[in-house]
Amino acid sequence: MFEWWHVLAEDERQGWTLDPFMSVGPLGFGMAPDEASEALSGVTGEAQRHTRSRRTNETAHVVAEGEYREFGLKLYYREERLAGVVVDALRGPQVFVEGVALVGQVPSVLEQWMLDRAEVREPYTELSYMDAGIPGSSSLGVVLDVQRAGDHLLTRPVFVPREALDDLTHFLPREAWSRC
Repeated sequence: MFEWWHVLAEDERQGWTLDPFMSVGPLGFGMAPDEASEALSGVTGEAQRHTRSRRTNETAHVVAEGEYREFGLKLYYREERLAGVVVDALRGPQVFVEGVALVGQVPSVLEQWMLDRAEVREPYTELSYMDAGIPGSSSLGVVLDVQRAGDHLLTRPVFVPREALDDLTHFLPREAWSRC
């Protein structure tokens, strides 16, 4: 039977490390779609499925999104360079920063961790909130978006490069953000 809300146990997930604004596990910001596919080829047998788009007045289609549905990753590209990584709360790899797991966690617990981190940093520079009260860290380049898991919400982090912080809400397409 298909288990729609099945959440992988921690020991079933790959463990990745966040290097803020540089990389999420084997994925480096700025990679081309084929470089991202190559980086993930040793981690999953699933092929990256691309969504292509074309700007007005241009004839060439470019890769805008990549997806590893079974592995639990959605990749966003700007000008065919990796600009956003979204990790599925239910089945994506576990991403650690400062020894803290960011994927598939209780949102309020991670928000408190972010608040505690913010207290030892310059005031008003660390923590920001997006629509629906979703917290983000300006020093880590992560927004702790949420995803439904049955009757619960779990963290579904969105990782971005530094240039995204200038207009985070609009840096990635609307589809990158949850609607919970």
